[in-house]
Amino acid sequence: MEIGYIGLGKMGLGMAQLLTEKGHNVICYNRGEDGREVGRKAGLPVKDSVKELVDSLALPRFIWIMVSHQGVDAVLDELLPLLQKGDTVVDGGNSRYTETIRRAKQINELGIHFLDAGVSGGPFGARNGACIMAGGEKEIFEKYKQIFVDASIEDGIEFMGSHGAGHFVKMVHNGIEYGMMQAIGEGFEIMKKSDFNLNLEQVTDIYQHKSVIESRLVGWLKSAYQKYGQDLDGISGEVKHSGEGLWTVETADNMNIPVPVIKDALQFREDSTGNPSYTGQVVSALRNQFGGHDVSK
Repeated sequence: MEIGYIGLGKMGLGMAQLLTEKGHNVICYNRGEDGREVGRKAGLPVKDSVKELVDSLALPRFIWIMVSHQGVDAVLDELLPLLQKGDTVVDGGNSRYTETIRRAKQINELGIHFLDAGVSGGPFGARNGACIMAGGEKEIFEKYKQIFVDASIEDGIEFMGSHGAGHFVKMVHNGIEYGMMQAIGEGFEIMKKSDFNLNLEQVTDIYQHKSVIESRLVGWLKSAYQKYGQDLDGISGEVKHSGEGLWTVETADNMNIPVPVIKDALQFREDSTGNPSYTGQVVSALRNQFGGHDVSK
């Protein structure tokens, strides 16, 4: 299929390459010139403006947006006036689901179709096959399902429901992720400060052999220890957060659902500014391993 692809960051570049390798005609655009140049060096056809991208696509157009949640509205403001009824737009970033519902109403009123796609797996998943949670118009998803299948790992795509459902499920996924990472960080700080002089890389290895907490996260921590050493030298003990954990907590509060684990994990990240810790280093190291985030001191 022919795909217009906007956003060639650490997620978008890999996904555009993967879809190209799967036989799709992927024509790209990135707002920053540096990203456009990276795309061209990767062998992708890259246009220099949204208008050039739109004009190059046959009707009905299918355009995947892969930008930060802060940038979605700016992209849509430029994109939507150039589209026609029957075109389809997908937001594949980590947008807040309430914003997705608002955007869906605006876009549908123009006669344009809209899908939301929560994408998990980090840059590695984007390049090699992600886990994708889709929402929006079911018939439009079915029409373009092969694109989602080809962007996903085997059996890694599911349609979640109406507009916003994909981003909602991905938001909660990230909230759960906060809690899991926090528990791992706290547990490994306890072990590091114990009197047993434990080899923490060895601990991650034994945990990865059919223990109850065997997981990709523990595996990524092992990789971090191999790369940075047991003291995680160079890794910041101050942990940033990108929004999804906060949105999960706010949503739970609105629903009167207690989420003390996720809330405490979020609070830890907020309190870590100016108050670094080994727990924070572990959580930061994990963010670096799966998301490619800059977590240097």
